[in-house]
Amino acid sequence: FLRRVEHRIQYLDDQQTHLLPTVDADLGWIAASMGLACKADTCELIDRLCEVRELVAGEFDALLGEGQAPAARNGGPCKTCGGGPLPVDSEGLLEALPPELAERVRPWTTHPRVLALRDESRMRLGRLVLKTGQALREGDCSAQAATRFVDWMEPLLRRESYLALLVERPDVHKRLLRLLDLARWPMQYLMRHPGVIDELADARLLHGRFDSTALQSDLDERLAAWQRSGEDDEEKLLDTLRHAHHAEVFRILVRDVEKALTVEQVADDLSALADTLLDTTLRWAWARLKQRHRPDPGLAVIAYGKLGGKELGYGSDLDVVFLYDDDDERAPEVYGAFTRKLIGWLTLRTAAGELFDIDTALRPNGNSGMLVTSMASFEKYQSGRGSNTAWTWEHQAMTRARFVLGSDALRERFDAVRLAVIEAPRDVVGLREEIMAMRARVRGAHPVHPEQFDVKHSIGGMVDAEFAMQFLVLSQSAAHPELADNVGNIALMVRAE
Repeated sequence: FLRRVEHRIQYLDDQQTHLLPTVDADLGWIAASMGLACKADTCELIDRLCEVRELVAGEFDALLGEGQAPAARNGGPCKTCGGGPLPVDSEGLLEALPPELAERVRPWTTHPRVLALRDESRMRLGRLVLKTGQALREGDCSAQAATRFVDWMEPLLRRESYLALLVERPDVHKRLLRLLDLARWPMQYLMRHPGVIDELADARLLHGRFDSTALQSDLDERLAAWQRSGEDDEEKLLDTLRHAHHAEVFRILVRDVEKALTVEQVADDLSALADTLLDTTLRWAWARLKQRHRPDPGLAVIAYGKLGGKELGYGSDLDVVFLYDDDDERAPEVYGAFTRKLIGWLTLRTAAGELFDIDTALRPNGNSGMLVTSMASFEKYQSGRGSNTAWTWEHQAMTRARFVLGSDALRERFDAVRLAVIEAPRDVVGLREEIMAMRARVRGAHPVHPEQFDVKHSIGGMVDAEFAMQFLVLSQSAAHPELADNVGNIALMVRAE
């Protein structure tokens, strides 16, 4: 019925519109064409249209409200305040809220963004605040969670789709309050990437782990869809990668704060997510490189630091080094251009936000070196052949280096270089002194107040544990080869013991 009315509206003036005409003659023509009467005092078209709209609205209320009766959600009495629904900027609503929440919401009564909302949106916002107040009264959330919810909503007051989602899906609102009750960091993440709230609508969120194969397949399907429609420009591809990353990080975050994952599992999943997005980005960027001279790049991506040890955190940057093995005379130029393009794809801030911060300072010769190095030059640099060789701190970094992307041949060559570096004979006393000197420089760059303990940088903290482990790996791997494996600090400590 609605589609038939729509077609007739558009036929009237041959315009792409969905608005009913206001001229009686036009309404009469539409009604007559549908076999309905439309006279001066009555119009069957309008009556029938109202009936159909109510029917459709009821179906959506039943679906999105998970079977709740529409009457309780559309203008029914408010259990908390005893009257009908109230706009968020009314004094009656503030009186119906718990005092701590009312005090936080009071500035909204004069907030320009609230006053600029449509009446319907201010009513929705009022219902949402009342529901939050009811959850606080009934002990379903703390005052901290309720005020965090208001803090989260404030920058999004004009994003009416989020208001609608939370009003129509009480289960999403409930999950959000619980999440905000558990930690403050989710609120900050949701402020930066509000679109991920859609993930809370999926009840399966807590049941499962990050699936690299599924994400890669989904991303490639999206790319194929963009290509079919001729809309596969770089901006859309960059946004696609960022939206996917934000959604997956949020899923891991929710499982984390709900205690569905251990600390090690969180780090494993975040590291696997980074690996997957590096792989996808490399493939997509190479396909769009004008200078490419072969179907697949002869490039390897080596991860160091937290990504190398599969110990990535939510805000960690990616320490990576790029190596290539290609006999083509244009290879240095091609891979130099490609590496710059790849880093741009990974770090550029778009409308969808950022993807990763990239740190390439661990490449041969540090920030003064080339962004991408040939595998042959890397082998010479790490093995100490020639005048330009790696420092001890670079060998420390190699204990956590991991081959992420590239051909099997490149993987074998890198793993051989890494093993040779780690198991090389060393002066243990000299090694200890150099590592302690480097530790002193790192501590000097991260001073800690004497009366405070920083779990990472204080004496006896995580950095000390990492440096001690690196010393053991470099000094003992020749006699104990099982220490050479890159299995993470915790597993290595167990083996060392």
